[in-house]
Amino acid sequence: MIERIQTELRGSLRAGDRTRTNALRLLLSALQKAQKDRPAGEFGEADEQAVLRRERKQRLEAAETYRAAGQEERAAAEEADLPVIDEFLPAPLTEAELELLVDAAVADAGATTMRDMGAVMKLVGERSGGRADGRSASALVRARLQG
Repeated sequence: MIERIQTELRGSLRAGDRTRTNALRLLLSALQKAQKDRPAGEFGEADEQAVLRRERKQRLEAAETYRAAGQEERAAAEEADLPVIDEFLPAPLTEAELELLVDAAVADAGATTMRDMGAVMKLVGERSGGRADGRSASALVRARLQG
């Protein structure tokens, strides 16, 4: 993935796309730092995706904070990185796919009360391969266990 981002970075530099270039540089830096923190050969695709999801979440949280403070331009700048990050992540689950996954996880865990939510969320996380939005999944699991 690092090689792919480096290739995309060279292309954005040639095209003069500053927004894309800045986003790619931040992603590349985060990936290289995470790779350096791991022992040689132990940084795989799942780790790369985890770094990208973390970076995406940070951008969303920063945009919310800026928007709450009335700084719309800075919020928009943070959100401008999101489409670039999304290019390198697997497509998220659709609402229907997420519902099926949650229903199966509830059934497999034998969940009946809110006390079982942790076990269900663990199954959803494992089975989604990082494609499920945590907030949406949590809300759906909560609705299934309460209703």
